[in-house]
Amino acid sequence: MVEITFVHPDGNRRTVGAAPGTSIMQAARDNGINEIIAECGGAMACATCHCYVDDAWTDRVGRRDDAEDDMLDFAEGEVRDTSRLSCQIALSEALDGVIVHLPDVQG
Repeated sequence: MVEITFVHPDGNRRTVGAAPGTSIMQAARDNGINEIIAECGGAMACATCHCYVDDAWTDRVGRRDDAEDDMLDFAEGEVRDTSRLSCQIALSEALDGVIVHLPDVQG
């Protein structure tokens, strides 16, 4: 099991577990993290799973590619250097303990 900590816009944190290979988006949906809407179900077609990877984790998680960068143009929240689509981040043992911040606007 890989642990992910979601930091809500109000600063509250919730740590959940998911199997390696699961996307952060799916882990969020499976655990009732409502800020991750995921309208397209992980097809990278909507930007409603936008999140911010914690600065301490960006190198391990990796940077977004051009297609993900283009899709983030449709995100309603502020797009930052640490912005990612959570459907594009597959969990692995190397990401155990990853921290993801949730935007205050999604949709």
